[in-house]
Amino acid sequence: MKKSARTVSLFLLCILVNILILTVLPAMAAPYRVNIATATTGGAYYPIGNAMAQIWSKKLSGKVRASAQATAGTPQNIELMMNKEVQLAIGQNGVCYYAFNAVESYKGMKGFPYKEMRGMFTLYPNVMQWVVRKGSGIESVSHMRGKRIVPGQVASATEINSREMLEVYGLNYMKDKGEVSVRAEYLGYNEAGDQIKNGQLDATHIAGGVPTAVVIDILSAEAGQLISMEPDKVAEICKRYPWYFPFTISAGTYPKQDKDVQTIALSNILFTDAGQPDELIYMLTKAIYEFHEELVLAHRAMAFTIEENAFKGMTLPLHPGAVKYFDERGIKIPDEIRP
Repeated sequence: MKKSARTVSLFLLCILVNILILTVLPAMAAPYRVNIATATTGGAYYPIGNAMAQIWSKKLSGKVRASAQATAGTPQNIELMMNKEVQLAIGQNGVCYYAFNAVESYKGMKGFPYKEMRGMFTLYPNVMQWVVRKGSGIESVSHMRGKRIVPGQVASATEINSREMLEVYGLNYMKDKGEVSVRAEYLGYNEAGDQIKNGQLDATHIAGGVPTAVVIDILSAEAGQLISMEPDKVAEICKRYPWYFPFTISAGTYPKQDKDVQTIALSNILFTDAGQPDELIYMLTKAIYEFHEELVLAHRAMAFTIEENAFKGMTLPLHPGAVKYFDERGIKIPDEIRP
């Protein structure tokens, strides 16, 4: 009888242990896996995304395991997000606006509007940088007629920016858009930089936070130089596409750059999907601001990523996890982006 009671007790104990395991294991679940989509390795997105991933993995150890993925830029990042292949992405505000509202390049595209896109915060200004080969004879964007240029990779955010700017100058490189006045080659930043240095290319457009690695490389080699955009063209672009704003690349930002360069910029944002857990987005947002100095060490453009600039250029509704953080900090969220 005693043996039977002991057997029953052991049986009940085993059941209790199993219940405890099933109850406790979810609380001890594996860390969130976070893959952040960036852009080509020659720009600013990739090193910044990689720095954020390292901060999250290190400072939120046991809770988050993050990594950065090189991509073709914002349009591909949006596609990866829609397909649930990444949890976070860096993107240009204007292109994100197009996708969220299914306008311009996203008009009539299957799957759009992508209304589940959610913003987290603004990162830094994405600066439009026209680099021309020395000896090309190009001193203005208007001089690119008949020249061989790289507007960006096919359907990348950089390439969309190029189209918008060249249109104001009356230039076009797309066969289905009328007279082709510019010869386009679709390359990544590093490949375009190599061709500038080898004398195979007349100009390339580099969109990124300043300083951008590939621009440093070209100017250090004294193979190319930055050119300014005329004030009236800057004004016209900003009026036509209101997410752009005037921007000055101060003299000395790059090697051999002895004068200011006048151009335009737009905001880069960190975005996610509405289906991502509030807890995760809250933790990630909080960590970025708490360890901001480490981001600045990774790239100077991240000096802009402070709470006061969190919503500059943001057009997407915020994710509730980000809202929780900013509400706790007492930072007023504009009504138009509060979900």
